[in-house]
Amino acid sequence: MPESIVTLKKGEGREFGQGGLWIYDNEIDTIVGTFKNGDIVAVHAFNGYMLGRGYINQNSKIRIRMMTRNANQLIDDEFIYNRVKAAWDYRKDTVDTSSCRVIFGEADFLPGIVIDKYEDVLVVQALTLGIERFKEKIVDDLKEILKADGITIRGVYERSDAREREKEGLKTVKGFIGDEFDTNVEIVENGVHYMVDVVNGQKTGFFLDQKYNRLAIQRLCKGKRVLDCFTHMGTFALNAGIAGAAEVTGLDISEYAIEQARANAKLNGLENTVQFKCANVLDELPRLAAEGEKFDVVILDPPAFTKSRETTKNAIKSYREINMKGLKLVKDGGYLATCSCSHFMTQELFTKTIKEAAQSVHKRLRQVEFRTQGPDHPILWAANESYYLKFIIFQVVDEH
Repeated sequence: MPESIVTLKKGEGREFGQGGLWIYDNEIDTIVGTFKNGDIVAVHAFNGYMLGRGYINQNSKIRIRMMTRNANQLIDDEFIYNRVKAAWDYRKDTVDTSSCRVIFGEADFLPGIVIDKYEDVLVVQALTLGIERFKEKIVDDLKEILKADGITIRGVYERSDAREREKEGLKTVKGFIGDEFDTNVEIVENGVHYMVDVVNGQKTGFFLDQKYNRLAIQRLCKGKRVLDCFTHMGTFALNAGIAGAAEVTGLDISEYAIEQARANAKLNGLENTVQFKCANVLDELPRLAAEGEKFDVVILDPPAFTKSRETTKNAIKSYREINMKGLKLVKDGGYLATCSCSHFMTQELFTKTIKEAAQSVHKRLRQVEFRTQGPDHPILWAANESYYLKFIIFQVVDEH
């Protein structure tokens, strides 16, 4: 069947022109040829100049996700293999690969798919119809590439249970790819042991993107009293504990998360130092402040308060409120680590909101360090959705 050709309107494709991978529905002028949703199509500029190839889906506002900018490149088995190998080679250069994100969608030029490696287990999340067709090929290639480096994968689990799939006209999927296996996986990160539940854990089972931010916290925590808010599986709390904190409290509203956190504390022999409490952080912080409690280090790692541009205004209020409440609990000269994991909460917006929170509670901030997501979650410039995690450590000083 001849290749369908999509031609853009004059002046459109601006994001693509700056290095992005998305073509939106309102940027398209004509489509010549027959195709099914998910097929690879050729994309031309208004003047007929070939821009590259991508997969199309008329159910999505992101009408085409580009796979290549090379007019002569076909999207064949060799192309997919080379993309997967390039992703793995990059991780070997930049991160501890024992557990890491091996493929990060658009930022690895394989739009719509995420693959996390937890020791000898892979967890796959396919979010788009077009990449669904390549999913098993990508997994097989990755297993082969890892095996060549002496890594045998004992199991693959799919967590394509995100609601984004519905926008693509896809059902959510959760289950084994290939043979069944024990889905509780022990990993080691920054010297801390965790038991990861790839079936029931959030996203793909664990938040790998904060690995080096957790490590950055360690040097501040020796001998200190630490409060970790929205602790989830106890990750920041346990990094504080392993670094020699005198006393650590982790808070989370999820009883399941707290149970996991306690089990992880026991796994590391930290159950006497690191304690966890199931509580609503927004209620617990004012209660602690009313009791006169103070901490040397307060960590705020809330869920994304916004997942769309429309709700950003409400999110700003939530981030301001949580940072005000957290700042009140930091001792004079102590430290606040605070973050946002929403790409709609831009760096500029986030820092402005923290500044307003500090002014409201009469605290002065000295920035120690500004960080983002780990290098295994690379930020592709012009693909704004790939830059989402902002993490800042401040020293908090009373106004005097």
